[in-house]
Amino acid sequence: MKVYNKLVRDKIPQVIEAEGKRYDIKIASKEEHLELLEKKLHEEVAEFIEAKNTKDKNLEELADVMEVLFGLAKSLEYSEEELMKKRYEKKKERGGFDEGIVLESVY
Repeated sequence: MKVYNKLVRDKIPQVIEAEGKRYDIKIASKEEHLELLEKKLHEEVAEFIEAKNTKDKNLEELADVMEVLFGLAKSLEYSEEELMKKRYEKKKERGGFDEGIVLESVY
């Protein structure tokens, strides 16, 4: 038996069952869910950093990070649309990170 004690995607129990395995799960409280999502974000970002030299794996890990961000937004009672709108507003006002500008100092 392998113990995980971590947040997983909603369909993982069905995936495990389809493999002929058994599992134990619980449903997190609202407070625990937010904490677990924060841990999951760290996990997924670390996986992205580890995969940085593999193009297909990079895309997969970025998608995982995005899914966790959407989960965090929902947990904080924001919709995906609200999150994307705020992203767009900030990008319009302050720009994105496309140009690689490094601020070294301000006088």
